[in-house]
Amino acid sequence: MAKANNCCTFAFRKHYQATLKSCINITTNSMDQKALSPTKMTIVGVQFLFVAFGSTVLVPLLIGLDPATALFTAGIGTFIFHFVTKGQVPVFLGSSFAFIAPIISASQQWGMPGTLAAIVGVALVYFLMSALIRWQGRKFIDRLFPPVVIGPVIILIGLSLSPAAVDMAKTNWLLAAIALATAIVVLTLGRGLLKLVPIICGIAVGYIVALCMGIVDLTPIADAPWLALPTSISHFHLPQFAWEPFIFMIPVAIAPVIEHIGDIYVVSAVAEKDFVKDPGLHRTMFGDGLACLFAAFFGGPPVTTYSEVTGAMQITRVTSPKVIRIAAATAVVFSVLGKLSALLRSIPSAVLGGIMLLLFGTIAAVGIQNLMNHKTDLNETRNIIIVSVTLTLGIGGAVLEFGSFSLSGIGLSALVGVILNLILPRKTSHS
Repeated sequence: MAKANNCCTFAFRKHYQATLKSCINITTNSMDQKALSPTKMTIVGVQFLFVAFGSTVLVPLLIGLDPATALFTAGIGTFIFHFVTKGQVPVFLGSSFAFIAPIISASQQWGMPGTLAAIVGVALVYFLMSALIRWQGRKFIDRLFPPVVIGPVIILIGLSLSPAAVDMAKTNWLLAAIALATAIVVLTLGRGLLKLVPIICGIAVGYIVALCMGIVDLTPIADAPWLALPTSISHFHLPQFAWEPFIFMIPVAIAPVIEHIGDIYVVSAVAEKDFVKDPGLHRTMFGDGLACLFAAFFGGPPVTTYSEVTGAMQITRVTSPKVIRIAAATAVVFSVLGKLSALLRSIPSAVLGGIMLLLFGTIAAVGIQNLMNHKTDLNETRNIIIVSVTLTLGIGGAVLEFGSFSLSGIGLSALVGVILNLILPRKTSHS
């Protein structure tokens, strides 16, 4: 992520999950959600959105979509998720980092309209997994996507994005370094909720420095209306369906599906309720899929569960789903602020590149950590084969072509990893 996920991404989400226990020490003076007045509940809800804000708007900025549209689809998608899960699960859905590289690659081949239509395939993967979980339970998913498959896929998500990070950062290395240094300082030395927003802090400081250097054009912000519908909504049309990007995107959904499962378990632990049983993991998966489907029809990036918001809930001890819905409503309100959208678009690419240098490398590191935490034995022949082939295909840029259809990148690597895991014998053989 994500999530991942957040901050703010798939990588930072995992970092927050690992630090949840340490956050308990600073909750002594936190608010009791039962005593929250409507005003305080609103304040906390808006605060939760700002925790997820950085990742939610960064993804569309990196792939060339309208950040206002991403806020709109994240907000409405979160409401859809809460409707499906009977309003019980305190989860916020935001833009998924796992799809950045695939969307960029697919858009270069088939254009952005066809690529966004392919997100329908991602939603279908969620629906299928929801049905399988309801039918077979989680053990089936663990058998299909063990750590030896997911770890390399996560590594590839980070490594495949590294060239884009360097290309953006090198447009102004000074700005990139300032944004990067700020994010690192906040992430390592920040306390409480501040620790959850390193991306926002890094971008804010980098943007202020860019203003002082006179390299930010404020004219579009001044010309933008205060209120305006997101671009994709004001020019809504049905997605231009095509089989090639549709099939291309389906395998990419593997990593977010696994991330979703892990996040629901973490949310259950924080809220001290078993959401895996009630309303059920199949419902949360189905809700996430419907939110992705909504995003596809309104021109937004795919969404995923955000664990940085879970970290914020742990710190404030506010786990009410109502507060999350306030955050979702705030996202929708922000999406129609024309000047906010123009402000986000004015951020220099070097500032974003500086943040990406940390972000995408961390994602790759999380993939390695995933293998280590699950004690994946790389002395076992089948495991080293799965990891090696998955990484080589992804990094090497392998492409599988059938006529006009092609499958490459993370999607091809993930699919091959799953197949190898299913067909290779499990007998341990040390080299």
